[in-house]
Amino acid sequence: MTLQSTTLRVRGLLIAALCAASFSAHADLRILACEPEWGQLATEIGGDLVTVKTASAPGQDAHHIQARPSLLAQVRRADMVLCTGAGLETGWLPVLLNRGGNPDVRQAPGLFMAAEQVDRLEIPVTLDRADGDVHAMGNPHVHMDPRRVITISQQLAERFATLDPDHADRYRQQQQAWQAALEPRVDAWEKQAASLKGLKVISYHRTWAYLLDWLEMTRVDELEPKPGLPPTPGHLASLVDKAGKEQVGLILYQPINGDKAPNWLASRTAACAVELPFSPGEEGTDTLTSLYDTLIQRLTHALQACEGGKA
Repeated sequence: MTLQSTTLRVRGLLIAALCAASFSAHADLRILACEPEWGQLATEIGGDLVTVKTASAPGQDAHHIQARPSLLAQVRRADMVLCTGAGLETGWLPVLLNRGGNPDVRQAPGLFMAAEQVDRLEIPVTLDRADGDVHAMGNPHVHMDPRRVITISQQLAERFATLDPDHADRYRQQQQAWQAALEPRVDAWEKQAASLKGLKVISYHRTWAYLLDWLEMTRVDELEPKPGLPPTPGHLASLVDKAGKEQVGLILYQPINGDKAPNWLASRTAACAVELPFSPGEEGTDTLTSLYDTLIQRLTHALQACEGGKA
């Protein structure tokens, strides 16, 4: 499909969505999203037919959210609770749903788990608490791969249509328009990130599994000795030799990790540390598209600078 034909298709879908919007311009579905990325996706697909609230702030660790009274009130009013799932919110979401007193959002169709709509990476064969914070249903951070997010958006539009059948066509049209606009960007990002293909990295946590899978990068190890446990001096020391032997190019971390351990390792190896945003709303990003833009720019610029020599 050429860029011109793609543009025409997007225009047609947007016009159809706008024409449909003339029949209804009020929000019908109340959505409580557990994380900013799903709140953003719900807004993109639902448009003015949805009112979206989020339970966590950009950059906040979604493992540790308090079931505070304001969230309980939002659960009571919600038509849908939209979360990552795959065990990410296990520590607080069941409490929120049970105390919220809204049976409609305790199960489908009012409960939507995004990660459970796609295939997941790193599903463990066995489970042992000694292995740290391992998710039994696999790595939950699926929003790092726009290809998977497109699939999730399709399922989300259908779920909106189920909950609000009077506007089913509009949800589908808005999803199609969003997907048609995103797909050429995905192709462009992959071309822009060609230099990253095959690159070996060390990450702070297993946050970036889907990003690495999408861009065909390889994670050699993590700064955490086990998932969820902070870096230790002994583990960091072992990574110095490993980074050299494996020719690691970048060390990836997010703001909540802090830069102490990544910079320590970078100062002792040929790899460079790069901080990456994790959710829309961090560091100037306000949409999923701008999040992916920033991720690709940060990674390619960091690699270019590192190959040119550390400052």
